[in-house]
Amino acid sequence: MGTVTTTSADQQPTRAKAEPRAKLDSACAAAVDLARSAVDADAIGEHLEAVAEGERVVTHYFACTLGGYKGWRWAVTVARVARSKQVTICESVLLPGSGALLAPVWVPWTERLQPGDLGVGDLLPTTEDDDRLAPGYVLSDDPAVEDVSWDLGLGRPRVMSRLGREDAAQRWYDGDHGPQAPISTAAPRDARCGTCGFYLPLAGSMRSVFGACGNLFAPDDGRVVSADHGCGAHSEVLLESAAPVEELPTVFDDSEVESVAVSRAAGSVDQQSPPEPYGHG
Repeated sequence: MGTVTTTSADQQPTRAKAEPRAKLDSACAAAVDLARSAVDADAIGEHLEAVAEGERVVTHYFACTLGGYKGWRWAVTVARVARSKQVTICESVLLPGSGALLAPVWVPWTERLQPGDLGVGDLLPTTEDDDRLAPGYVLSDDPAVEDVSWDLGLGRPRVMSRLGREDAAQRWYDGDHGPQAPISTAAPRDARCGTCGFYLPLAGSMRSVFGACGNLFAPDDGRVVSADHGCGAHSEVLLESAAPVEELPTVFDDSEVESVAVSRAAGSVDQQSPPEPYGHG
């Protein structure tokens, strides 16, 4: 059955003709022992199949008996020239079959590297085509960067590009120092870093969203936090004062007077001094 191909979006699909399969050459197909001799006898197993690769070209497949190569097959290609019965070996190779144990797909180290993998003494060179960086002499949309980049002799060779800043900002905002971090959601609603006295805003275009925490007792001390991040160490967070106890005023009732007997023991002042009169004349 042929394959369906299209030439453009507005054209109808056309059916391409399938290439005819090569005819299996009888002389090459019969050269099983010759093909087997191309592989070490201790590593090759039973003959699996013979496949025509082209005119008078056949590949013989054998089971592999090497330890650790389960599911792999030896492929030995043989051929002969026209009007000749002599078959010769072209090449032999070990190929994975169905169910073969394969190594993981190779991934460049720049894609395998994860945050936190860099250890003490490790070097991480930055490639020249890193999209996160731009030459220092190229104008950017960050005024603070431009002020530095145009100071001849003082500017940095490369500065963060817009793509680099956007990636960093999104990573910081979505991480443990953004508004959705557990410590931020558990903090008081008004305890946001942007209103904290220990908040040190960053320079340039990052200033509007990010700053560094300078509170020694905060868990984010020395780290970049978003302005809407928060924690319980906010400079304006105060403990709720206890409600004052309402006391009833003291009332004196002169109508309720209790008589108290006064002692007049011998030698007391009360005995020596006569009582004063209540009035004169």
